[in-house]
Amino acid sequence: MGKVPAQRRDLMREQIAHQAAKLMAEGGISDHAMAKRKAARQLGATDTQHLPGNQEVDEALHSYRVLFQQDSHPAILYQLREEALATMRLLQQFQPYLTGSVLAGTAGEASDINIMLFSDDAKAVLLFLLKHEMQFDDGEWRVRVGGHEVNVPSYTLSGESGTLTHIIVLPENARHSGSRHPETHADIAAVEVLLAG
Repeated sequence: MGKVPAQRRDLMREQIAHQAAKLMAEGGISDHAMAKRKAARQLGATDTQHLPGNQEVDEALHSYRVLFQQDSHPAILYQLREEALATMRLLQQFQPYLTGSVLAGTAGEASDINIMLFSDDAKAVLLFLLKHEMQFDDGEWRVRVGGHEVNVPSYTLSGESGTLTHIIVLPENARHSGSRHPETHADIAAVEVLLAG
């Protein structure tokens, strides 16, 4: 059929990415899949199998925040990163890493903070939270570790600002898996550099 349908499809994919970004920036949606589906519906592309990837939506979200939220967004992001750093310092013995939208710079007011910890003794993290009388909800996250899908413990803290911080506890061997990269995983020192910049 030539290149025309492919170009048209890519244009729709780009429009869905930008609409999803707008929904995330203004509508408080933090789930990429939900934002993409809603954007596709709004644009009349409900049957599309060509939804943009999360990275494409994040790039559109970053552009949106630069264009339309340049006055408010930096302060919101700074506050989220400060809150993340305070939690990371508290949990320093578990080698915390900041991940997700707060690190990437696409987070907004409704965004959650995501922190990964490494410990073979998941109960040690639980006991630490209890000892420090931190309010939390516990649960599990399904993650890929060493090529296998596993359930790992997670704890959700509610900050004074109302921001939720999700703490995921991974086994020690996951720290050396090579899947951590500076642009997707930041330790305490890296977050301090972000805040200083």
